[in-house]
Amino acid sequence: MKKHIFHYSIAELVPYIDWSYFLHAWGLSPNTKGCGTADEVIRDANEMLNEMQERYSTHAIFALCDARGDGDNIIVEETLLPLLRQQHAMAGKPNLCLSDYVSPYGDNIGLFATTVDSNFGHEYTNDDYKRIISSALADRLAEATATLMHRTVRTSKELWGYAQGEKLSVEELNREEYQGIRPAVGYPSLPDQSIIFIIDRLLQLADIGIRLTSNGAMSPHSSVCGMMLQHPLAHYFAVGTIGKEQLNDYAFRRGIQEEVLRKFLAKNIRI
Repeated sequence: MKKHIFHYSIAELVPYIDWSYFLHAWGLSPNTKGCGTADEVIRDANEMLNEMQERYSTHAIFALCDARGDGDNIIVEETLLPLLRQQHAMAGKPNLCLSDYVSPYGDNIGLFATTVDSNFGHEYTNDDYKRIISSALADRLAEATATLMHRTVRTSKELWGYAQGEKLSVEELNREEYQGIRPAVGYPSLPDQSIIFIIDRLLQLADIGIRLTSNGAMSPHSSVCGMMLQHPLAHYFAVGTIGKEQLNDYAFRRGIQEEVLRKFLAKNIRI
């Protein structure tokens, strides 16, 4: 496993910002883009980005790892990464697990994390409007960093290069039309936030300034961490509600007490 660290300027990232999610943070629909309030907020955000360009950067770490699927687990660099499988898929469709997209005979997956400077936006602490804008921008820049880095990883032979011929527009990237997926810790396909501790042992998130709390939360808050899967049929899904039998099995595979996992999986447990 070889790790790569990247640093990006705000100017590099602005074209990759998905403004629909920025508007969502303000309680505005993407469909309102082009009307008064939405345009005003985006204009103010772009002015702030121009002011910030010389002051802040974002940071990313990526590692291409040897891996293999093993039931509901992925073995990553000989480290066990237990996962959860859907128990309530739609009729006629399989109950999915992320390990389904990793060959049991040997494969690769990527591990990654992105973040912003730890003091990002501190100068706006006493201005509520600008503070909210800078917070929303920090989240978007962390995601834009992941989008740009993922494109580089897919297309660069030196990094992974499983889609070297890819030629997608930013709009197509934001619609996730590329091959593979990039599930993040805490999201529906990978809902157990405590998985981040396993990724941290492999990646060393502190190398780009990310610290973890005892609950697995990342600091800076505007950070993203997860895995990259290359399988051409891979797509996102929600694990959804899990039952007691799967919780017991998962706790056994994790080597963690069931009651501890309940804290991390509260949204997925109804028992």
